[in-house]
Amino acid sequence: MIAFVSGKFVAKLPSQVIVDVNGVGYDLQISLNTYSFISNKESGKLLTYLHITENAQTLYGFFDQEEKDLFLQLISVSGVGASTARMMLSGLKPDEIIRSIVNNNTKQLESIKGIGKKTAERIVLELKDKLGRLQTTTVNSPYSINTVESDALNALVALGIQKNIAEAAIKKVISSGNNSSVENIIKLALKNL
Repeated sequence: MIAFVSGKFVAKLPSQVIVDVNGVGYDLQISLNTYSFISNKESGKLLTYLHITENAQTLYGFFDQEEKDLFLQLISVSGVGASTARMMLSGLKPDEIIRSIVNNNTKQLESIKGIGKKTAERIVLELKDKLGRLQTTTVNSPYSINTVESDALNALVALGIQKNIAEAAIKKVISSGNNSSVENIIKLALKNL
């Protein structure tokens, strides 16, 4: 339906970007992986996937075709919805997810919030052969307590995590000295949940 959007990034959060395309603002849900590529850009092109349910129409954005392909593979697995797939792409890089699946590393998949043992096993079972053939390529902002912490908190809340739980996880990460970038804080916070 909508293959991509190209325009100015009006607003960027680690989980969402609004793209102005000739005066029309498209609200795209993105992964932390995509955010890491666009965080320093003012404009660009994002590939999209329109997810339609009976309650909503959600547009997901991806920096490259490899991430979009992996997202589509993940949501093809029974029990893995679009928000869970986005959570997976925020918790691990696409090549790490593929490596985990191909190598039967269900423990690494289980480290992602929302992925239990049975779901991890189902993902490996259904996608191991398909992803064995899929090739992916994947490639810091200075610490600022106001921006970094609030961006990380907004991203975790947008991913469906309760605010007080997200705040506690972020504080734990910050106190351990891992505060180099929003992406790192979110990844570590997701592992601490």
